[in-house]
Amino acid sequence: MTTEVLLMADVKDLGEEGDIVTVADGYARNFLFPRKKGAAVSDVTKRQLGKIQEKREIERAAQMEAARKQAEKLSGVSCTIPVKTDDEDKMYGSVAAKDILEALKVQGVELEKNSLQLEHPIKELGVFDIAVKLDKEIEATIKVWVVEE
Repeated sequence: MTTEVLLMADVKDLGEEGDIVTVADGYARNFLFPRKKGAAVSDVTKRQLGKIQEKREIERAAQMEAARKQAEKLSGVSCTIPVKTDDEDKMYGSVAAKDILEALKVQGVELEKNSLQLEHPIKELGVFDIAVKLDKEIEATIKVWVVEE
């Protein structure tokens, strides 16, 4: 037996909030309904979902605006990280996201560790553009100067 369910939240491998999906009775009864991720399809649940989505859109717009403002502030930010080198200008160690975050913190810029898009630690001297992901759609770029100590 199957049941039509209105998803009240995103469910991995099933659908997004607001989708009407057909699932097994047991899945709906034992997983979706108790966790408030789904509800039986009716006019009441559709109105309820509409209110929830309106509220989330307002919150999302506020988050996007805050991320845009932060991106504007970050557009002119750069930091300098002094490192020890040998006679041939080869670095001892590398510069990781943690080091960049500490250098930015000294300047008063607070970022989360996972927001820096640094694939590999920096292992050479120079100037690097590092992407900072502030939101799903909003990115900023900061300059990191790795110089000899």
